[in-house]
Amino acid sequence: MADLSEIDLEFVQLGGTGIQTSELQFGTWRFGKETEEGNVEIGEQRAHQLLDAYAEAGGRYIDTADVYGGGESERWIGDWLADRDRERYTIASKIFWQIRDGDPNSRGTNRKNIRNRIDALLDRLGTDYVDVLYIHRWDDQTDARELMKTLDGLVEDGKVHYLGASTLRPDAWKVARANEIARSEGWEPFSVLQPRYNLVDREIEGDYLKMARHEDLAVCPWSPLGQGFLTGKYDREDGLTGESRVAESSRFADAYLTEENFDVHDELDAVADEVDASPAQVALAWLVHRDGVTAPIVGARTVEQLEENLAAATIDLSDEQVDRLTQSKGGPYAHL
Repeated sequence: MADLSEIDLEFVQLGGTGIQTSELQFGTWRFGKETEEGNVEIGEQRAHQLLDAYAEAGGRYIDTADVYGGGESERWIGDWLADRDRERYTIASKIFWQIRDGDPNSRGTNRKNIRNRIDALLDRLGTDYVDVLYIHRWDDQTDARELMKTLDGLVEDGKVHYLGASTLRPDAWKVARANEIARSEGWEPFSVLQPRYNLVDREIEGDYLKMARHEDLAVCPWSPLGQGFLTGKYDREDGLTGESRVAESSRFADAYLTEENFDVHDELDAVADEVDASPAQVALAWLVHRDGVTAPIVGARTVEQLEENLAAATIDLSDEQVDRLTQSKGGPYAHL
């Protein structure tokens, strides 16, 4: 287990903004989340313990969304922040998913929905502003001009500092177009992107990362461990044909428990042995070393898991090791 006293997360520039972000951000999507059995995955007490551990390691960037735990994630973060200096932390949240049954206007990025939800979001967090507000998904029902004008109004009102867009892998051009509209009108553009990206989910390589570099956008990936696949918890034989595959959902098994992905994991295990680290730590370290990536978002169910993940920041991979991991995926974008 890592010792938090030995971890001191560094700050990195958040894209073209003027602020710095922790090299590993902390994601709180499990806070208040109910399992299929009706149990809460992470309750308030453990949520505060995890936030304490992250802060002790020097972490200052906390990522949430207004739907995480039905709003409990934001509320618990707000309670935790109440005893601390708010200005020392960068808080990011997201808006998109429907929050009222039978009300289609409570979903998406229309002006009515955004303006209604920002005040409730800030109230739960107990703060006057969020540092980054993401649209959680792209809303094709809302015109890009309406969206950017509405978001700019939140910045003008002081309720939001910077704007972000989450999970837009095939639609990078929509972000570029929205930013072109914003800049032509003198409005605030998107500054941060939050895609899925890890050693086996490589779909953003190519045009997406090229667009991000061209626009000077921060890239803060979620699911850096491939929904747990890159932690080493799955055995190749059981994952391909045995109990592990049967135990998982068919969607997860088809996406992750594949021959190609286990080949990637073999290389990951080899590098982990070379640097005396866990596969999860090396997978995170690869992202930290990856050109075009600003700061991965890590999460954990327990303080012990979080300590292990944060220790990835102390691992120094050689250029040769980074290249081997990068090439292990194969496919059209492995060389980027």
